[in-house]
Amino acid sequence: MAALLLSARLPTNTITTPTSSRSTPSPSFLSFPSTATPAARRRCRAPLLASSAAAPPAPAPAAQPFRALPPSETTVLVTGATGYIGRYVVRELLRRGHRVLAVARARSGIRGRNSPEDVVADLAPAQVVFSDVTDPAVLLADLSAHGPVHAAVCCLASRGGGVQDSWRVDYRATLHTLQAARGLGASHFVLLSAICVQKPLLEFQRAKLKFEEELAAEAARDPAFTYSIVRPTAFFKSLGGQVDIVKNGQPYVMFGDGKLCACKPISEEDLAAFIADCIYDEDKINQVLPIGGPGKALTPLEQGEMLFRLVGREPKFIKVPIQIMDGVIWVLDGLAKLFPGLEDAAEFGKIGRYYASESMLLLDPDTGEYSDEKTPSYGKDTLEQFFERVIREGMAGQELGEQTIF
Repeated sequence: MAALLLSARLPTNTITTPTSSRSTPSPSFLSFPSTATPAARRRCRAPLLASSAAAPPAPAPAAQPFRALPPSETTVLVTGATGYIGRYVVRELLRRGHRVLAVARARSGIRGRNSPEDVVADLAPAQVVFSDVTDPAVLLADLSAHGPVHAAVCCLASRGGGVQDSWRVDYRATLHTLQAARGLGASHFVLLSAICVQKPLLEFQRAKLKFEEELAAEAARDPAFTYSIVRPTAFFKSLGGQVDIVKNGQPYVMFGDGKLCACKPISEEDLAAFIADCIYDEDKINQVLPIGGPGKALTPLEQGEMLFRLVGREPKFIKVPIQIMDGVIWVLDGLAKLFPGLEDAAEFGKIGRYYASESMLLLDPDTGEYSDEKTPSYGKDTLEQFFERVIREGMAGQELGEQTIF
């Protein structure tokens, strides 16, 4: 993981006139009508606040009660359906018998390499709708012919955690999902968030928390509406970047003594199953749900030792002082003040520093410390099993793509 954190890079496209996310307007919840004409769709390609002011919203249809129905009679909307976790959520919902309405971009996957035909085949037999989650009116117009829906799952996440992208995706596009879902009658909303929002020092964490507030506010406004906020710890893929390095006889890279950040990694299949549980499980209604995989928390040192044992080599480590990252961040912050286009580069450095030093575990409010014991466990897949598979087969299907700093 340390090697991945060291690979933070400057953005390829600079922004010359950025708007600080801290001054970003915070729109209140908006209800959209259940239908939109093509003419309205063409007119409404505008930012959220502008589109909301264009006309008074029509009442949303009544929420669709569904927990007394079998899965085969329920429709679940999924945004972020082609993402790393979203694909598995769609498959798990289908496996359980739900009808799935999956939203995707026309070009999806890492750097848009997947065509619409690829997406339809990958998510079959889900109903795939190609749309733009960053435009609320377009999203609703594209979905309106496929309603009503009973529940929604949002797996959207900004690709790299840049300042503007965080607010555009982790907050606004996620809010658009909620608005569209409510406009189509959804009575339950499952949000894939992140456990790191407990200690929000980064823009994407602040954006996620802002949406969590909107979600809770909507449930308070309408007692017929419920939500589940899922905050997972580390994903397996974020810990697999050094498997080939160790396999080829090179040292495992870690920050400090390798004990700075621990996690209970969870597999994509287990996380998808937990998210699917939230659809029907009333114990998960209106709850914030931190979740990790099975077993005890593992530090980077323990992960490295596990890898060396599995490949049959003597452990060799490179210990990088965490202060190096502090120096890089200080320089990038200074440059960003002079060259606003470097704002994201400075943010990427902060993200790397955060993941190199903060544990992905439940933060115990009584002690202020991260707690292995209080972080819930779920599932059956272990990190050791994942490492064994990657040693045999490589990281195919686990590529980090634009999220290499994670």
